[in-house]
Amino acid sequence: MPPSTPSAGTIRLLRHFIGRPSPFSSPSSTSAKRAFSLFSRAPQTTPTTLPLPAFASRKPTSHQNTYTLSTLSSQARKFSSTPCQNATLNQVRRGCRKGKRVRKTTSPALVGRPQMKGVCLKTGITKPKKPNSGERKTARIRLTNGAVVTGYIPGEGHNIQQHSVVLIRGGRAQDCPGVRYHLVRGALDLSGVGNRITSRSKYGTKKPKSA
Repeated sequence: MPPSTPSAGTIRLLRHFIGRPSPFSSPSSTSAKRAFSLFSRAPQTTPTTLPLPAFASRKPTSHQNTYTLSTLSSQARKFSSTPCQNATLNQVRRGCRKGKRVRKTTSPALVGRPQMKGVCLKTGITKPKKPNSGERKTARIRLTNGAVVTGYIPGEGHNIQQHSVVLIRGGRAQDCPGVRYHLVRGALDLSGVGNRITSRSKYGTKKPKSA
């Protein structure tokens, strides 16, 4: 037997009861149902990409990179498999925790430079220490930084006098106290040693012409 179809009045009555709010339902649930129905009826749209804020699009600076690398390296050192070696008692007694003394420079007026230019104030002769004897040719030089020093004139004979411009280098005279510098032969007003055959480069002598 085929199922009977409901009449139009029955369908209208059912719609009326379905559309009415239930007396047992709370107003919050009714509003939630309405919101859900509105949300379900909203048209489906494709998601759009939102613009990133300004601070998120910036590239990390070198300082930030350095900080990150230093942080990672410090964390990596914490997980080292090699244990930290401490000083033993004998090493501490020998003085391993004392800092090394700064090496004293032998030519302080040069201020870390290999050579320096100066003006001759006067020339003189200095007697060497015992057991040596003789006469050492020296000169008082005023450097470009204002310091006045005593320099040794190497080689036999020289042509400098007062107001001569010379070039000095570091290096003391072993048997003359207070003489910490050497004058460079063959530079500026100081001529080289004549008739020198050996070690000509140290005394500014030109190569002799071959016969």
